[in-house]
Amino acid sequence: MNVFLDFEASSLSDRSYPIEIAWVFDDGRSQSHLIAPAPGWDDWNDAAEQIHGLSRETLVRDGVPHDIVARQMVEALTGHALFASAPSWDGKWMSVLLRAAGFPRHTLRLQDTDIALRDTATHILRDAVPPEELEARVRDLVAWANTTKDSPPAHRALADATEERAIWRRLRDRAQALAAAPSMQL
Repeated sequence: MNVFLDFEASSLSDRSYPIEIAWVFDDGRSQSHLIAPAPGWDDWNDAAEQIHGLSRETLVRDGVPHDIVARQMVEALTGHALFASAPSWDGKWMSVLLRAAGFPRHTLRLQDTDIALRDTATHILRDAVPPEELEARVRDLVAWANTTKDSPPAHRALADATEERAIWRRLRDRAQALAAAPSMQL
């Protein structure tokens, strides 16, 4: 099953660490966790705090211990296709979280959400569109889907992961409509 994942972080520095994670399955099930800083996680950027609105004090007080979050993440997400809109950043923070909890850094792997969009469109359209048109139709559909965001990023993990799922669902629904009426335009 596809899962859309997002992290918020202490900063964008090399020493940054995850402060919030959320994931949303393509069927709508979701989880979200504030992450209490692990020992040694001391990087903090006030400008980042202004963007996501989470203080370090909130994380210390209300966050779930990093190892518990990592264990829940591994249990819930192993065996699923994981997608993020910024896989290089989100993958970095996932790796930091996994390693801090004693898991190998590649226990879970992220892919770019565009891969989920392309794969879904291709799967739905492959029998409905002439083969010579398939690649262009999929490319156009992915480009269309990426322009349908409901709002700018909220910079909160659950809202942003939910938006990624919504984009995927709009693409899936549009591809199904195109498959039912192949002459239809985007």
